[in-house]
Amino acid sequence: MSDLDTQAITERTLDDYRANAEAFRDGTRDHDVSQNIEALLRHIRGEAPFRILDLGCGPGRDLKTFTALGHVAVGLDGAEPFVRMAREATGCEVLHQQFLALDLPAASFDGIFANAVLFHVPSRELDGVLRKLHSALRPDGVLFTSNPRGDNQEGWSGTRYGAWYDWPTWRQCLEKAGFVELEHYYRPAGLPRDQQPWLASVWRRG
Repeated sequence: MSDLDTQAITERTLDDYRANAEAFRDGTRDHDVSQNIEALLRHIRGEAPFRILDLGCGPGRDLKTFTALGHVAVGLDGAEPFVRMAREATGCEVLHQQFLALDLPAASFDGIFANAVLFHVPSRELDGVLRKLHSALRPDGVLFTSNPRGDNQEGWSGTRYGAWYDWPTWRQCLEKAGFVELEHYYRPAGLPRDQQPWLASVWRRG
């Protein structure tokens, strides 16, 4: 996979989100991710309000929640329609950046919320992205991730690219980038494991 290939992968995936932005907003508006938001916030040290980066914020659903809880939320997305929607819906600062070209100030966030987004990063690029997120966190800052789990396969799902990790491999990736595990769990809660497609995990900047 060449550098051109990874950029082409990113653009094709973003094109899918660009073309389906309104349908995505309508289809995910009522998704309950409160368990994930609570998992991030309970591990952040210090006194609120916290400065939170919502990585891959989409149309802004979770930015609204963080703001309503009294925190300073900043969004980031690579799809222009989502950036526009999120700014209009929340009034938050929303950065237009692709994951493979992150340009974030060092030590500037108490927490990073990466809900259902990092699995779109091609595996060969993941370490670089994680290290940039590590740098963007304040000392002892917290990263939350949630991804659809799998058996470490990688490729296209329709016109979106994904990499589906099992827990041991995902843990290895995060530890290599300098993170320390705080907890992990599977979603939705209360179901048999084979009916829990999402792997959630919480990490502290080491």
